[in-house]
Amino acid sequence: MRTVTVVGTSLAGFSAARQLRAQGFDGRLVLVGAESHQPYDRPPLSKGFLLGKVEREELALAEQEDFDELAAEWVLGDPAARLHPGTGCVELRSGSRIDTDGVVIATGATPRTLPGAEGVAGVHTLRTLDDAEALREELTTGDPRVVVVGAGFIGAEIASSCVDLGLDVTVVEAAELPVPGLGPTVSRACADLHRGNGVRLRFGVGVDGIRTDGHRVVGVRLGTGEDVPADVVVVGIGVRPNTDWLADSGVDLRDGVVCDAGGVTALSNVVAAGDVARVHQPAADRWVRTEHWTTASNQPRAAVRNLLAGATVEHHADVPYFWSDQYGVRIQFAGTARPDDELHVVDGSVAERCFLARYERDGQVVGVVAFNQPRGFGRARRQLSGPRPA
Repeated sequence: MRTVTVVGTSLAGFSAARQLRAQGFDGRLVLVGAESHQPYDRPPLSKGFLLGKVEREELALAEQEDFDELAAEWVLGDPAARLHPGTGCVELRSGSRIDTDGVVIATGATPRTLPGAEGVAGVHTLRTLDDAEALREELTTGDPRVVVVGAGFIGAEIASSCVDLGLDVTVVEAAELPVPGLGPTVSRACADLHRGNGVRLRFGVGVDGIRTDGHRVVGVRLGTGEDVPADVVVVGIGVRPNTDWLADSGVDLRDGVVCDAGGVTALSNVVAAGDVARVHQPAADRWVRTEHWTTASNQPRAAVRNLLAGATVEHHADVPYFWSDQYGVRIQFAGTARPDDELHVVDGSVAERCFLARYERDGQVVGVVAFNQPRGFGRARRQLSGPRPA
């Protein structure tokens, strides 16, 4: 290959670019990003950045000399609009075209929004640096009442940051408990974290709509008929993969870019990594998208190797891992879990918000979870299976 184009310049795209150079690709390397910023770290956006403890310049994923060492062409603020596999080019929104021999799809995902909330002042999602800057300005101006819609980890982290800022916070969640996929014990522990820090909870109820004064949000209307006053609303109800630009490309699109266990798509010279990749897991015979930092960082290694080899010679099989910091508690999880798995607390106390537990299925340990038990978690995580060759 003489030219490889990485579409997407967040963590997965940047990791793919670094892997290309590390694995010996010395040809033309082009990075195409929808944002005008060079790659930056997203996890601090809902935590330290909202609190003003981390500033823009501290978010960079690497030093400038590391970016320079890639010897890449950066095309920022001009997202990919179409992939033309027949002619071997990526077309940009501006109409420019990049002739390429290989493509790494790392376009990530976009937050879902509430119907009727588009264009309403005071209603936010949080995904990008620009999102975070706009939200931080509103949270630190006056004393706004905040409603967070969605009690997943992004919503919980935002609620936690709002509490640290001394704000009045309500969390609304359609499910009966937060993060139900981690089972009832962990879900209740997460709910107790909110309650113990003065957050009002509305679980098991959906949002019927946003109430405005004609321009700005003034409340959230719930399915129960209750109206929750709000000066700022933050929506964290999941994401949709950024795949519109791949229509009619020949790439299989089903809730993401469908690819094998090595990230290879239906087109042998196109691979995918990160939030957008729906990867086959041979052991479970299923396709999953894993929206975690560590996956976006590690997955590109196998995808790039397979792209350069022209075939699947390696699978990405790292054990899924994520963490979340909420109300001074570090929550860590690794492996896979289902709500009906058996959960066994092996150290500490759930009531004291300091414990280590294992998920078991058919007598096998399939996952580990910890609240404020980093050392024990690290040991337990290492005991779970790691990557394997194809």
